[in-house]
Amino acid sequence: MDNEQLGLFAPPRRLFTCTPSKLGSYEDCPRRYRFSYVDRPAPPKGPPWAHNSLGASVHTALRSWYGLPADRRATAALPTLLKATWVREGYRDEEQEREVFRRALGWLESYVDGLDPDEEPLGVERTVAARTETLALSGRVDRIDQRGDELVIVDYKTGRTGPGPDDARGSRALALYAIAAERVFRKRCRRVELHHLPTGTVAAHEHTDQSLERHLRRAEETAADIVAAESAITAGTPPDEAFPVAAGPWCSWCDYRKSCPTGQQAEVKDPWTAVDRPSQVDTR
Repeated sequence: MDNEQLGLFAPPRRLFTCTPSKLGSYEDCPRRYRFSYVDRPAPPKGPPWAHNSLGASVHTALRSWYGLPADRRATAALPTLLKATWVREGYRDEEQEREVFRRALGWLESYVDGLDPDEEPLGVERTVAARTETLALSGRVDRIDQRGDELVIVDYKTGRTGPGPDDARGSRALALYAIAAERVFRKRCRRVELHHLPTGTVAAHEHTDQSLERHLRRAEETAADIVAAESAITAGTPPDEAFPVAAGPWCSWCDYRKSCPTGQQAEVKDPWTAVDRPSQVDTR
C-alpha cells in the first residue's frame, strides 16, 4: 500500500467557515449572499434601518444589565444602560427616536422585572463553536442558561410580530447554537427559546437528537450549495446565474436593493418604516 493510499500526504480537508447568519443569508437569497460574502468590493449598502438600531440597542442593554453586580440588577438601572447603548441611526427624526426609546425602555423594564437578578447565566452574548466533517461553525448566543443539568439557548426578539413554537422549532440558528453549546460546555442542550420583549412572550421548542441532526445536515447541504456556486463562478458561470435572486416582500428591506435589478422593482421603504407603523412587516 503506497503513501497516497495511506493518506499520509493527503492535504487536510478544507472546512467551510460559517455562522448561522451566513448560512441563513444564502437560504434567504443567494444573490444577497453573494453581495455580502463573495463580491469584492461589496456593493454599497443602503441607509441604516431603525429596526436594526432598536434591536441592537436592546440586546446590548440586556448584556450590560447582566454585566452589573447582582445587587445592582434592578429596573432602575435600565434608563442609564439603554441610553449608553442606544444606536441613533435610521430614525425619521428626534421625536420618533424619543418615542421608540421610551417604548424600548418599557419592554426592558417589563422583561427584567421577571428575571432573578441573582441568577447567573452560563453565558451572555457568548460565542460557541463546533466542527463537523465539512463545517467550521461558530456563532454568538444572546444568552445560555443552565437549568438543572441541561443548557437552554435564549434568543431575544424585538420585532412587531411575536414568534410562535413553529418559529422556535424551525430556527436553524437556534438549533446550531444548541449543538455548538453542547460541544463547548459538554452539557446536554435541547431546549431553545425565543423571548419576544414587546409582548413578554416566550416561544420554546424541545429538540431531539434527530431534529438537531436534521438541522445540521441541512446546514451542511447549504454550505455545499454555496461552495458549488462559488466554484461555478470560477469556472465561468455568470455570477447572477450562480447566485440567483430569491424575490419577495423582503426585497424592500434588503441592504443591497439598489444594486439588484429585481430589488429595484420592489416597494421603497423608509429606514424608519418598521418602527413607525403597526402593520406586520416581513424583513426576513
